[in-house]
Amino acid sequence: MTIDPAIFRAYDIRGTVTDQLTADVVRAIGHSFGSECAARGQREVVVARDGRLSGPALVAALSEGLRAAGREVIDIGMLPTPLLYFATHQLDTGTGVMITGSHNPPQYNGLKMVLDGGALYGEQITALHDRLLRGELHCESGGAHREYRPEAEYLDRIAGDVRLARPLRIAVDCGNGVPGVIAPELFRMLGCEVVELHSEVDGNFPNHHPDPAKPENLADVIAAVAEHGLDLGLAFDGDGDRVGVVCNQGRVLWPDRQMILYAEDVLARNPGARVIYDVKCSRHLPAAIRRCGGQAEMWKTGHSLVKARMRETGALLGGEMSGHIFFKERWYGFDDALYVAARLLEILARDPRPAAEVFATLPDSHNTPELHLHFAGEGEQHQFMQRFVAATRFDGADLHTIDGLRADFADGFGLVRASNTTPSLVIRFEADDAAALARIQNDFRAAIHAVDARLETPF
Repeated sequence: MTIDPAIFRAYDIRGTVTDQLTADVVRAIGHSFGSECAARGQREVVVARDGRLSGPALVAALSEGLRAAGREVIDIGMLPTPLLYFATHQLDTGTGVMITGSHNPPQYNGLKMVLDGGALYGEQITALHDRLLRGELHCESGGAHREYRPEAEYLDRIAGDVRLARPLRIAVDCGNGVPGVIAPELFRMLGCEVVELHSEVDGNFPNHHPDPAKPENLADVIAAVAEHGLDLGLAFDGDGDRVGVVCNQGRVLWPDRQMILYAEDVLARNPGARVIYDVKCSRHLPAAIRRCGGQAEMWKTGHSLVKARMRETGALLGGEMSGHIFFKERWYGFDDALYVAARLLEILARDPRPAAEVFATLPDSHNTPELHLHFAGEGEQHQFMQRFVAATRFDGADLHTIDGLRADFADGFGLVRASNTTPSLVIRFEADDAAALARIQNDFRAAIHAVDARLETPF
């Protein structure tokens, strides 16, 4: 069988289901993953799927591959990715595979994998392909298959942890993704009045794309907050590990500013704790962490990379600009948008002010969304970054090269990094005012053109 190596990404496996990620391919990947489990002495593997139309066939193929390696499969059904992670904790397996295309278009699907308590990423993912190429597959008959339903335990666990000081009225937009099977129920259990939007799971995503990082996908929840006079709006991505937040006045609170609230809350109980954030986040975030007595650490972008760094350092909180947020305090350290939203509601419920007033107290700045500079060929972005990091200096800036190049000035920052998922550069800017933003952008534009004058910058 020929398997496209391009589906083995930095943080997951992902491809189009008609050609790249067929049932045969997923069966083979399941056999390879099961063989790695066997090598590490992992017997049980939890599996789940999101609401995509290809999900049933692919999770069945995955299970066949795992059982061919003698692994025992525990199928939890169609549930958000965080419940897959939760089940691996509840069952003490530490190992699971989620069939999910996350926020990608309907023709895509993928696999997110955790083995022995750690998310697979980078060379650990490509090693699955290498194992297939070498034919190093463990074959053992008799792998059992059983079902397990973790929903009640999950809901009870959160309801036993999170307490709202007052009831809140919220809109919950599930974008026809799999969070619709459990998110509205969770927030009602917490005492909220819930206006539901697009809770019906539909892999065609007929209303809007389930990606809260894109402002256009928040239009429905913003309208619902305004129409019903609600306290807050929540919009989940396709598999439930990211959430968009909209205040009572319809303004978006992006994840790096959300993180300031979470850091203040966690550090109030755990002074001196470490908080990890990725290179795309606002420079106001580490300042707020230090102001609250915490240790702020900038790290590489990628949910698997942040989770791994949290395990290494014992950090109690982590977060990315993309919206993956990780609570280790009172939770398990995996990215769980439903739990993150519950913790946000807990913070807001004990403050008598409307959400808009609470959010207005958080430091803000002039900034850009993620900008992308695309290349024609796979890998060209990494080649460019090697030249860019070697050649570029900015006067008066602190340079960080753990993931691309970030230059922090006294009045703002600029970032260029290579995407690990597409052949593109990811670029972001922040500054105290419009003039500083323009100056930093001009400096970065000149630096990019000094390396390759043919590139058209998206700013």
